[in-house]
Amino acid sequence: MKPLTTTDRTRVKRQPDRSRDDRALAYEILDEGRVAHVGFAVDGSPFVIPMVYGRDDDRLLLHGAKASRLVRTTGAGIPVCVTVTLLDGLVLARSTFHHSMNYRSVVIMGEAHRVEDDDERGRCLDVLTDHILPGRSAEARGPNRVELRQTDVLVLPIEEASVKLRTGGPKDDPEDLDLPVWAGVVPLTVTAGTPIPDDGVDGLPLPAALT
Repeated sequence: MKPLTTTDRTRVKRQPDRSRDDRALAYEILDEGRVAHVGFAVDGSPFVIPMVYGRDDDRLLLHGAKASRLVRTTGAGIPVCVTVTLLDGLVLARSTFHHSMNYRSVVIMGEAHRVEDDDERGRCLDVLTDHILPGRSAEARGPNRVELRQTDVLVLPIEEASVKLRTGGPKDDPEDLDLPVWAGVVPLTVTAGTPIPDDGVDGLPLPAALT
């Protein structure tokens, strides 16, 4: 698996020891994440929108209504910056200056283009659905022709990108190590709760995607 392409705009300049060009690690983070923040500019004004996404091999998939600002702007190939971050822990140091967080993040830059073919767009929407919950696209009704016409899928190559992460405990100054202040890491995880059925589905068994 070839490394990610690093350029001046994706190269990590602050604490570069935390950066990676490991494509497999980037995919691991993208597959675990659920929300991407998509940045783009319209008429000189910046916008950052949180979005559901999906990974289709070496491509990141985004979707939205045809009338949305993102689709109208990026569909023709306007540059975008997509960030996915996983928060793994709070790092509590003896001094407030050295408090931090453990995290894993991916930043992808490039041009997002619209998927024009209806069949391919439908397949991409299945990928997006299965990123929310693996196997879900086989259980629920897929988009009909009207819904397909109302929805666009944008494709962003995962090429120019960087990975940055922090692990481990606090890094206090030597003169602070004897302070009577608790220090350490509070791990953070996202866990699924008990499914809450919608009205009208009482009595139906949980689908395979949930079990």
